[in-house]
Amino acid sequence: LAPIAAPPPINLPVVPVTDVNGTVIPPYDTFYYFDQLIDHENPASGTFKQRYYHTWEFYIPGGPIIFSTPGEVNVEGYQGYLGNRTINGRIAQENGGATIVLEHRFFGWSNPKSDLSDESLKLLTIKQAVEDVAYFANNVKLPMPGGDQVSPDKAPWIIVGGCYSGALVSWVMNTKKEFWAGYSSSGVVEASRSNWGYTEVIRQNAQKNCTTDIERVIDHVDKTFTTGTPEEIFILKANWNLANITHLDDVAGALRYNLWEWQSLSPSSTRAAGFHVFCDALEVKDGVAAGPDGWGLEHALKAWGTYWNETYYEAACGDTNAIDCIGSYDPTQEFWHDTSLNQYYRSWTWLTCQELGYSFDGAPAGYPTITSRLLTPAYSERQCTYWFNQTYALGPRPAAVDHTNAAYKGWNSSAERLFFANGKNDPWREVTMSSDFVTIPSTETQPISVSSGGYHCTDLLIGYAAIDASIKAIQNLGASYLGRWIAQWHAANPK
Repeated sequence: LAPIAAPPPINLPVVPVTDVNGTVIPPYDTFYYFDQLIDHENPASGTFKQRYYHTWEFYIPGGPIIFSTPGEVNVEGYQGYLGNRTINGRIAQENGGATIVLEHRFFGWSNPKSDLSDESLKLLTIKQAVEDVAYFANNVKLPMPGGDQVSPDKAPWIIVGGCYSGALVSWVMNTKKEFWAGYSSSGVVEASRSNWGYTEVIRQNAQKNCTTDIERVIDHVDKTFTTGTPEEIFILKANWNLANITHLDDVAGALRYNLWEWQSLSPSSTRAAGFHVFCDALEVKDGVAAGPDGWGLEHALKAWGTYWNETYYEAACGDTNAIDCIGSYDPTQEFWHDTSLNQYYRSWTWLTCQELGYSFDGAPAGYPTITSRLLTPAYSERQCTYWFNQTYALGPRPAAVDHTNAAYKGWNSSAERLFFANGKNDPWREVTMSSDFVTIPSTETQPISVSSGGYHCTDLLIGYAAIDASIKAIQNLGASYLGRWIAQWHAANPK
């Protein structure tokens, strides 16, 4: 499965939690339920139960409400975002705020319908998600003391998120008025049919010997698969024990798997991290690491095959055969058609097929690439017709990315009091406000900052500040802006 755009979970031990007066209050993992509208365009259709976590550990009456959603995952494991090990909790602690983590519709167990069929998923749209957030802020009665007196007209609401939920921060603040200020970490604000920049960030920032040799191998793959003889193609597929995979783009697509390990890196990663193990397999020979130019095609090709066959394949596919694990051309496979609830990947794929795109492709001609150019948006769009055969009965079509960007502003965000934090090493960076593909000025009302040592959403987790000075700086900067903006709300709304 391709990477999803979600922040990392942070699951804390269940320990007693006390408020500012020392009174014991419910633990972080306590679930609360909100009656959310099934369809904001048809309120008469009723409500469903939307789960959320909440604490008033740091709350002082009149303080801000710090709201977040993990986005396209089950909310379980994200209760840690209530506490001060995250930027959410830090902002709450410094400003006397309460924290909330709301489960996104059609993820986990917050479902307007009883399955994830095409018909049900018609209610999974960015518009419905944005309206969920606004409706929650306007109508929730929080279980804390005074929790029925903290609507956006009575308290400053702050929205925080990372990656897709970081994009929601921007999309909400550009279209709704409920939230006074926001903090968007690695926010993928710009919908894009192609997300070839994902591996471009890796090419730019990973160890040079590794990316140089990967580039050589991918160039060889593309040339062979495009112009090679049947024998040459067979031999090359067999390098990864994939000779029985019929479709060459499936073989090329499988070679992305090792690169996708990059997204799990953080400032605390060691050489035991998956991506580094892969690069060491290519670049360490007889105990000696290659120089910046790598070992060359012949060695890298053989070493990649050995690593894939002896180490990686079993970890990725278990005992599943290659056709079932890697092949994408059999529309009868069961996983395309499983519509049971709590399948984050099906729900996320619906959003990408419909509105977001984000296809993991090779770079356009003229650019260096570490992902095969055989992979184009059409490769992913074809698969949408298997996942959702009723919706795409007439065949594949691109996601409506232009409509998404026009409706929610994308790179043209002009929200006030919105802080964008991005990591230089984040593979999603090219669809954030810190993309290399566009120049967006940082302003006092919409500051944009990049941590040189940051990865994917790493500024959300306070612990990384002790490891990387650039993450500490971006957290301090963001917290400073939020504190100032909260003070401005209180100045404008004196009690």
